[in-house]
Amino acid sequence: MVRFAEAYDNETIVSTLSRQLSWSHFLDLIYIDEPLKRDFYTEICRLERWSVRTLRAKLDGMLYERTALSKKSEELAKKELAALRDEDRMTPDLVFRDHYLLDFLGLTDTYSERDLENSIIREMERFITELGTDFSFVARQKRITVDHEDFYIDLIFYHRRLRCLIAIDLKLGAFRAADMGQIELYLRWLDKYDRQPGEEPPLGLILCSGRSTERIELLRLEERGIRVAEYLTELPPREVLEQKLKSAVAIARERLAAREKRK
Repeated sequence: MVRFAEAYDNETIVSTLSRQLSWSHFLDLIYIDEPLKRDFYTEICRLERWSVRTLRAKLDGMLYERTALSKKSEELAKKELAALRDEDRMTPDLVFRDHYLLDFLGLTDTYSERDLENSIIREMERFITELGTDFSFVARQKRITVDHEDFYIDLIFYHRRLRCLIAIDLKLGAFRAADMGQIELYLRWLDKYDRQPGEEPPLGLILCSGRSTERIELLRLEERGIRVAEYLTELPPREVLEQKLKSAVAIARERLAAREKRK
């Protein structure tokens, strides 16, 4: 109880959370030492109505460290979490991850992009759980025509809270600069022909086997509504995953600090 009082010292917030989370939830949350990390799990758990089992799985999978939010400055991260807590307002940095754990697809050795896509369709429920509960499946291999040439968008989802379509492009290899042009074409087409009144502009997610942080920054993909994430079809030991994610967070924060100094 002392630990709980130290972790949640705002009576108004506690009053709200106690109607949505059980004591079993809090027993896992109060032992998260980093306040921002604890606030993230608390709010997402509340918003997506996670069970205790799901909360523990997300903690074990290091969800927070895989989000773009963890790489932001403390001040910006606090603002986004405050907006989430007070207004239930989601942002792309809270929705998208830098790494997605797709070990449940059962893919080993060599496989094709179609094998990857088929496995996702077969395990759609678990795939959406990894993406986030506000994702709704819309289409697979959607055909679009530009200048009498057909193109096919691998997967399209709709995000309820972001109120926009999300196009997912699956890549077997590491991210390449050429991948940007392809998904940008998809997004511009969806924006012109498929976007409904009241919706936000569509966003793109390139899921690949490796991501280049510097290349992504130079191309300013986030400004174009494009995110790049690495998928893991085999879950590494927790120590390896933890080191990988902590290293990525540290590098991102160093680059953010360097950019702030140049301003």
